[in-house]
Amino acid sequence: MKLWQKDTQIDQKIEAFTVGQDRELDLVLAPYDVLGSLAHTQMLASIDLLEEEELKSIHRELKAIYQAATDGQFSIAPEMEDVHSQVEFLLTERLGDIGKKIHSGRSRNDQVLVDLRLYFRAVIESVATAVRDLATTLLALSERYKDVLLPGYTHLQVAMPSSFGLWFGAYAESLADDLRLLESTYHIINQNPLGSAAGYGSSFPLDRELTTQLLGFEDLNYNVVHAQMGRGKTELFLSYALAAIGHTLSRLAMDVTLYSSQNFSFLKLPDELTTGSSIMPHKKNPDVFELIRAKCNQLQAVPQSISLITSGLPSGYHRDYQLLKENIFPAIESLQDCLDITKYAVQQIEINTDILNDAKYHYLYTVEVVNDAVLSGVPFREAYQKVGKAVAEGTYQFDGELQHTHSGSLGNLCTEQIKSKIALIWNGFQFEKVNKAIEKLLS
Repeated sequence: MKLWQKDTQIDQKIEAFTVGQDRELDLVLAPYDVLGSLAHTQMLASIDLLEEEELKSIHRELKAIYQAATDGQFSIAPEMEDVHSQVEFLLTERLGDIGKKIHSGRSRNDQVLVDLRLYFRAVIESVATAVRDLATTLLALSERYKDVLLPGYTHLQVAMPSSFGLWFGAYAESLADDLRLLESTYHIINQNPLGSAAGYGSSFPLDRELTTQLLGFEDLNYNVVHAQMGRGKTELFLSYALAAIGHTLSRLAMDVTLYSSQNFSFLKLPDELTTGSSIMPHKKNPDVFELIRAKCNQLQAVPQSISLITSGLPSGYHRDYQLLKENIFPAIESLQDCLDITKYAVQQIEINTDILNDAKYHYLYTVEVVNDAVLSGVPFREAYQKVGKAVAEGTYQFDGELQHTHSGSLGNLCTEQIKSKIALIWNGFQFEKVNKAIEKLLS
């Protein structure tokens, strides 16, 4: 069944090519397609295009389909083109002509738009929760190891004293920035395109404000052409947010991989988290973090792929958009896996608490000596040159204490402030409003 089918039978070779992976990928969208139909049919009843008893029958069956979809019992038959066709077929099979009425006032174009918006909203809530949880875990580790020093590097050369408190906390706050980008994306996505039909509206007196309320959207995509043009741009915005999180995880994974090598030995992974070599009996490889790094680096290519598919297209719908699912859906799943395994693995890292006693880190404290001299009244440039000369002559010594007290430094990690920043960003999503609206629609 195809919602556009008339009398002509499409060539089977053409059909296989044009349908592509839609049947498999659309299974993800099934619950959201039903939610869109629940709201749309309730709106149709409000403008007298459905009788009240018809609406009750349709909603009863739609809720049964929704339950099947969330239970993993929904499938798309080989003769169906997509999820929209399957849902309408099931309704028509169960309700007869009543089921044929649900497409009034909409197109597959705005159906898939609303399905994707609802799906992406749910994805963002899941990803945001995982990001917040990982950041919270990293902040707890930051506090636990705040007094354990390690060398800081610039240009991969020993630079200044750092700490595991700073290191863990840095990635937590980086995730806070990623969360802010995700929140911005959420508000762009959380606008209702339903009622734009094929991109040019409808002659039916559609109540788009009602479907906006029913589906928990915070606003409308008012201009119907703009709503249709959101296809591709929505995926692009989301891909940037996913890539940003992936960028943070990739750098964290690289640090763990580097720091766990014997040349650094800053930390150790438990044997259970490592893999071995088929030829070298001593090997304990950090494969889990290497794969996190690789998968998250793959995510950096997704915005480019989406942009290449959609750039240069004129306004209106184009079948090119179908391929976006093949890029964004696997990216979502990959990032979710990486967030989960990162949180699991990072908590099991074993920290070396005696790193800086090694003589090769002796020069980490040169800046401390310079600053001590400046605090005693010596001009900075003079103090810098004096310490540089002592280093060159081999007479440099440091026997003082670290005095880092400003915000965000070794002695003042600002953990609570970072927690507050994350909480403020989290509250900006307002997930509870959306969830209440969906619960009401399904009740």
